[in-house]
Amino acid sequence: SSSGSQKQAMGTMEAEKKVILVTGGSGLLGKAIQKVIQNDKCEREEWIFLSSKDANLLDTNATFAVFEKYQPTHVIHLAALVGGLYAHIGHNCDFFRDNMSMNDNILEASHKLKVKKLVSCLSTCIFPDKTTYPIDETMVHNGPPHHTNFGYSYAKRMMDVLNKAYNEEHGCMFTSVVPCNIFGPHDNFNVSQGHVIPGLINKAYEAKKNGKPFEIWGTGRALRQFIYSEDLAKLFIWTMREYEEIDPIILAPDETDEVAIKDVASMILDAFDFKGEVKYQTDRPDGQLVKTASNAKLRRYLPQFQFTSTRRAIRDTVEWYIDNYQNARK
Repeated sequence: SSSGSQKQAMGTMEAEKKVILVTGGSGLLGKAIQKVIQNDKCEREEWIFLSSKDANLLDTNATFAVFEKYQPTHVIHLAALVGGLYAHIGHNCDFFRDNMSMNDNILEASHKLKVKKLVSCLSTCIFPDKTTYPIDETMVHNGPPHHTNFGYSYAKRMMDVLNKAYNEEHGCMFTSVVPCNIFGPHDNFNVSQGHVIPGLINKAYEAKKNGKPFEIWGTGRALRQFIYSEDLAKLFIWTMREYEEIDPIILAPDETDEVAIKDVASMILDAFDFKGEVKYQTDRPDGQLVKTASNAKLRRYLPQFQFTSTRRAIRDTVEWYIDNYQNARK
């Protein structure tokens, strides 16, 4: 019967092995996916985590060579050239060109080597600077991004443009996710290059060790959504396995989980059991005061997903930092 042969065909497809190549596999999120996948193994999945040592993804030939070597059926593209607010200023040209080259190499190699699905990582910082909140997936291209990091932001936006173009012209299943601020073990804890939580963890560690005041840039009023890297890893794996839209999906906790930077700082200080003085450097900029992103689309797919509380995730990250202080990026 026709339904029988359809079933048989489905069975063969089910049994087909997935080879999942993760670029940026040694970074914050790559490490979290490695950890989560240990407890969420699928028989038919082989995971390969690339680091910058394995291939220079800015080089087209090197990118194609690594794709030829592993013959991936699926790609999770996490590699990017990134930095916090202070690293972007003055380097917009480099950030734009390097991220554009890398993304172009990954997408073209995925197309040419017939990758079945590619999931790339965007960021909430690429949204328009002048916007209404909460921001959602339809608003990515509605106006210029914040001027400080426009090079990085436009390069990331072009990934969404290319996903649509590759799908329209070649039928590729290329999509992207948009996480809010990610933190967790294996982050970059460098104060000048890193992001809010790892930078504050580094400062708290040093302040406690040296008996100095703990200093926060700005007033601490700015509100942010943070996602623990292990939660994001679970959602990335779900996206790779289940999400079938070309349009991006925002991966962020609920809007009610937004926290002020000063509350994040106090959670960090609690985790360190810091008893010293806290100083707010109010002459420093706060950055944008709100950046709320809506996770309504995610909730339509996964209404039950439970996020780790910020306090617990910060405690786990601080413990990791203390245990791995010698080798942590800082």
